[in-house]
Amino acid sequence: MATIREVADKAGVSVATVSRAINDSGYVGKEAKRKIMKAVKELNYKPNEVARSLYQKSSKMIGLLLPDIANPFFPLIAKGVEDVAQEKGYMVLLGNVEGDSHREQKYIDFFSQYNVSGVLSASSEAQTFGKGIPIVFLDRVKDRKNFFVTVDHFKGGQLAAQTILKSKPRKVVIMVGPRHVDVAVDRLQGAESILNESQIDYELFETRTYQAEDAEKTAEELLNNFENIDSIIANNDIFALAIIKEALKRGLRVPEDIQIIGYDNTPFSNFMNPQLTTVAQPGYEIGYEAAQILFKIIDKETVHKSVSLEPYVIERESLRKVGEQKNG
Repeated sequence: MATIREVADKAGVSVATVSRAINDSGYVGKEAKRKIMKAVKELNYKPNEVARSLYQKSSKMIGLLLPDIANPFFPLIAKGVEDVAQEKGYMVLLGNVEGDSHREQKYIDFFSQYNVSGVLSASSEAQTFGKGIPIVFLDRVKDRKNFFVTVDHFKGGQLAAQTILKSKPRKVVIMVGPRHVDVAVDRLQGAESILNESQIDYELFETRTYQAEDAEKTAEELLNNFENIDSIIANNDIFALAIIKEALKRGLRVPEDIQIIGYDNTPFSNFMNPQLTTVAQPGYEIGYEAAQILFKIIDKETVHKSVSLEPYVIERESLRKVGEQKNG
C-alpha cells in the first residue's frame, strides 16, 4: 500500500503539500494539485482516515450504538443506517452496548477519540455525549428535546391487545420489558388501555431485559409461573419464539392450547412452525430516517427534530382464528 511520502515523491512536492491537497486544508497551486491527484491515482493511494480525523478534528465516520446485535431487529436498523452512510461516503463504527451503561460510555469515549462526525444511538443506557457531537436517538428515547426517530409504541401495545382479543382469550399475560426503557412502559400502557376496556382477565410478567441470551430462561419462568393462561402478549419476537419452543416441548399446542403475539417482526418470526403473529416495527426505516436526520445536522441543513413511525400487525399462525375455541 502506497504512503503519503511516496505520493509526495512522485508528484515532486512536500508531504505537507500533499496533506493540504487531500484534506482541502490550505492553498495548493493548480499544477501541484494536478500532479498530486495524478500520483494518488497511479499509486492507488488510500488516505489514513484515522490520521485525517486527528488532523481535521472530524472524520468520514459515524458511530452507531445498539442494545443487542444478537436480536435480529437491531441489524435491520443497522442496515438502514449503513445504506445512508454509504450514499454519503461515510463508514459506520458499531458499538454493541448489551444493557451496560459503562460499556456504552467506553464506546462513546472511543467514538470521540476518533472524531466521529456524529452518533446514532438505540441504547437507553447512559446517553451522555461530548459537546458538539451531533446525536440522533433511535427507537428508545429518554429526552424528547433531542433529535430522534421512534415508533408509536403506545399504539403498538394497543394493536397487540386488539389483535389477541379477536382470538377470544380467557386469561392473558402481558410480558413487560424493563421499566427503565420508555418503550416498554408505552407498550404496556397501550395494551392495558384496551384490555381494561374489555374487562378481560390479565396478569403482568416483568422481564429484566430484552437480551436474546435470556429468552429461553425467561420462557421457562413464564410458563412455570402461569400454568392456566391461554394467551400471551410478548415484549419482543425473540421471547415469543422462545415461549413457542418451550410450550411445544411441554406438549402444549400452539395456538390451540396457548396463543401468542410478538413484537418487532424480526426476519425469523415467520420461520417457526407455527409462524409468529407479531406487531411490526419498521426497523430498516428507523435506521434510514435517523441517518438522514444525522447527515442533515452534519451538513448544517434544516431538519425536523423528530419522526414517529407507525407500527402494524402481521397476522400469521400463532393466534387462534376468530371463532376457534380451545379444546378441553
